[in-house]
Amino acid sequence: MAARPPAILVAGPTASGKSALALALAERLGGVVINADSMQVYRELRIITARPTEADLARAPHALYGVRAAAEAGTAAWWRGAALAEMAAARAAERVPILCGGTGLYFAALTEGLATIPAVPETARAEARRLLAEEGPAALHARLAALDPETAATLRPSDSQRLARAYEVATGTGQGLRAWLRAGGTGPAPWDFAAVLLDPPRDALRGAIAARWQAMLEADALEEVRALGALGLDPALPAMRAHGVPELLAHLAGQASLEAASARAILNTGQYTKRQATWFRHHALASPERARILRARWDDGAQDSESLLDYFAAFVETRR
Repeated sequence: MAARPPAILVAGPTASGKSALALALAERLGGVVINADSMQVYRELRIITARPTEADLARAPHALYGVRAAAEAGTAAWWRGAALAEMAAARAAERVPILCGGTGLYFAALTEGLATIPAVPETARAEARRLLAEEGPAALHARLAALDPETAATLRPSDSQRLARAYEVATGTGQGLRAWLRAGGTGPAPWDFAAVLLDPPRDALRGAIAARWQAMLEADALEEVRALGALGLDPALPAMRAHGVPELLAHLAGQASLEAASARAILNTGQYTKRQATWFRHHALASPERARILRARWDDGAQDSESLLDYFAAFVETRR
């Protein structure tokens, strides 16, 4: 049997320097940076999600950034299929796939696989969205607990997106989401993965989040969110809940000053990074055999940067 081709996973919380590290790896290894962030897939969210700049794109090929309309909710299953196609294209071009992002479910979709869940009727989807809008996530969590207590026990009452998905699966298929997950599915992708997890100190992340927010505002993030709001999209769509979007929409609606909206966005993003870091620590990227943890933010002058790049260069070279 032919050896599995190599691929690199660059994971970590928001503002930890993942993109800079992925770009350094792509330049060193002749790689393609493939997006593994659930919000950077939306074309309308270039600034507010800190997508790679034109200068970054000129340094190395990038894929799956800004490829989906905000009106179309992305899913882990869609992303897995798109990512595997981009990985195959990279291999055909004799480039190394470097998957970069902070969405743990996307990495798990590759390294662990996904359950095969039947198509959910649109009526079930519509009911889940209606209940979420009319009653709120806590009430939807209570309804889910009555239908599918096993799945409800794994979800926070405030996690509206996953609650709606679990509710529509339970009502639309007659079986709970956790039961479908146990039934099996796609299995791990046939690639040899090596991973690096960025896990910087909290104070370093807080400073980086605040600095990045200010840079976004200076780059016209407010106008980007104004244009998004003008589309009149369902507020339950993932793109409408990207960090910074609800806060700036509230400001544009006259419900908060820009200063208050900014403070709330920075706080919410910081709280999200805690959940990201916890997920990655507990899942360890499905424990690939070769994983490195960097307890600092990455930038071009990161300590021990050459040794880390050498490590992955050796991993790739022995598998080409």
